[in-house]
Amino acid sequence: MQKELNLVLPPEIALDEQKLEQYLQKKFGENLHYQLQKQSIDARKKKVKVNLRLQISDQPINSDLSFKKEYPIVSDKPVGIIVGAGPAGMFAALRLLEKGIKPIVLERGKDVKARRRDLAAINKEHVVNEDSNYCFGEGGAGTYSDGKLYTRSKKRGDVRRIMEILVAHGATEKILSDAHPHIGTNKLPKVVAELRESILKAGGEIHFDAKVTDLILDKNQLKGVILDDGRSFEGLGVILATGHSARDIFYLLHRHQIKLEAKPFAMGVRIEHQQLFVDSCQYHTDDRGILPAAAYSLVAQTKYKGVQRGVFSFCMCPGGFIVPASTAPGELVVNGMSPSRRDSKYANSGVVVAINEIDWEPFKEHGPLAALELQKWVEKRVWEKGLEGLLNKTSENGQETESKIIDSQWAPAQLIPDFLKGKVSKSLNETSYQPGLVSLDMNDVLPDFMAEPLKEGIRQFGKRMKGYDGYGGQLIGLESRTSSPVRIPRDKESLEHPETKGLFPCGEGAGFAGGIISAAVDGERCAEALVAIYA
Repeated sequence: MQKELNLVLPPEIALDEQKLEQYLQKKFGENLHYQLQKQSIDARKKKVKVNLRLQISDQPINSDLSFKKEYPIVSDKPVGIIVGAGPAGMFAALRLLEKGIKPIVLERGKDVKARRRDLAAINKEHVVNEDSNYCFGEGGAGTYSDGKLYTRSKKRGDVRRIMEILVAHGATEKILSDAHPHIGTNKLPKVVAELRESILKAGGEIHFDAKVTDLILDKNQLKGVILDDGRSFEGLGVILATGHSARDIFYLLHRHQIKLEAKPFAMGVRIEHQQLFVDSCQYHTDDRGILPAAAYSLVAQTKYKGVQRGVFSFCMCPGGFIVPASTAPGELVVNGMSPSRRDSKYANSGVVVAINEIDWEPFKEHGPLAALELQKWVEKRVWEKGLEGLLNKTSENGQETESKIIDSQWAPAQLIPDFLKGKVSKSLNETSYQPGLVSLDMNDVLPDFMAEPLKEGIRQFGKRMKGYDGYGGQLIGLESRTSSPVRIPRDKESLEHPETKGLFPCGEGAGFAGGIISAAVDGERCAEALVAIYA
């Protein structure tokens, strides 16, 4: 006997492996074997339930993992160049291995272990390493910014296959069944290191501190790339998987007159509450017990100066932290992350406003880089406002200005009700943001086309989550790296740039993905496209 079974159970049974097994054996017999296929929490009603889909049998159930971690040796095979070692680049490399092509991966940042020192430096000393930070380095932005694996992009590729590859490289099998899978910032680096080992063992190459500064072009054919240390690499084609923050690559392409496009994106703030507040709202109780830290997803439609603007929560991090995500001095960017246990007392989420063509109109002289220039301008503005507020605070306290303040990653912040009223908060709540907060009126810090929709959106959120707009929450800014403000176009079928042969724009940086899994899927597709055309 073997069949699929759907159950709805209370959390204390469904989420406790021992109790679940006892329940199933009592109901179906002591010789029962089961395998969890899918698990999701339904908290829409006061009494929280867990939906389970199980495979049950009176015989042991073999694992249904179809992926086998076996790659051919490609040391002497034709080469494919990959720029960027984020999920798009790493999975492109693995797919090239499977197709018998040698991947050479060029990553501007450091390996996943060495990268930790630079993250500590920006948190504790406010020192921004422009090539090694929360955005740049092995594993990409997702490695130290949460490791969420949920995606809606299931029509573009085999999401299950990507998950199985992660499991084969050390991720927990729970990601195969959770409705909203998550590895965690503390565990994902080990998985990333295992992915690297698979590439190297098969004869591929990965070069760190390898910053691309120029292209090798023959008319309209991209042959390879040149690094800042003078080294050059050529191959069958170049998969460009640099992520949404590699601005120098966009400038490089523009300088070579390679076609680019400005694209809509979103900017806003991080909103931080106590996790207990979110649990209470979502689970209708002050004691969640065995339930995981609760998350939320909120959307509002607003209008400012006659223009409709969506306001939405983004990359919600239950039981998490807010971190400094700047990639250069003189800018202020924050992001969110959660460890695998999601056991921080804080919850945070990006709350962002849709940014469109009317907003980057003042920067239209920059052509396809106009949206990028707007993004840079806002990040610099927020940094300058934060620095000004910090210097004023230091002066008022009679403290000598320290040199490190000039490179400050102190973030402007404000209690939500004060933001709605337009007054500076006399004091701020405790925070998970390690560099520190400076109390400012975010209505002055943010441009009007962001601040006004944010206020209306938060008011609407407060009607859906009672207390969301109360004094328990605070805004911390700026959340601006939601997606790339530039798209590198490509042919829909071949995935090759329409005017530059041998160039395969890939992942978030090219505007074709939005998260770890969708980027990994896109990496595989680009690798297959390169092989189909040039191998």
